[in-house]
Amino acid sequence: MLSTKKTHKLSTRLLFSCGIWLIGLGIYFIVFRPPLLPEDARYMSATITQIKANLPGIENWLQKVFTVMGGFMSGAGLLTIFLASKVMPLRLNGTSWVIALTGVSTVMLMSGINFALNSDFKILLLVPALTWLAGLILYISGR
Repeated sequence: MLSTKKTHKLSTRLLFSCGIWLIGLGIYFIVFRPPLLPEDARYMSATITQIKANLPGIENWLQKVFTVMGGFMSGAGLLTIFLASKVMPLRLNGTSWVIALTGVSTVMLMSGINFALNSDFKILLLVPALTWLAGLILYISGR
């Protein structure tokens, strides 16, 4: 069994790593993610060529959407790093609720939706959700 101090440190490190991951994912969405992935077309039962032909301008619009999404991901990551490094060690009332609700509305929702879409990346996107959950459980168990 881990000591309370080690549990606190590990929970903080897990959530800190999720914050870094969110920032990296945000940068990926802003800079590198193509507007349409093969899995997007597969989910819509169409080809990328068909999508582009039937929805002219979709790529330009999606790039803007992904830029906004990436900014929000990076912002959530920065706040997660702050929460993990400054707030979690203080063990303030309500912190576990904030950790839980933030995880549900970010990494867990994204992971769940990617399973629903049968994304090629669903297993990869399960890792941060499980990391977040482990950090939350360790944080709560360290009380």
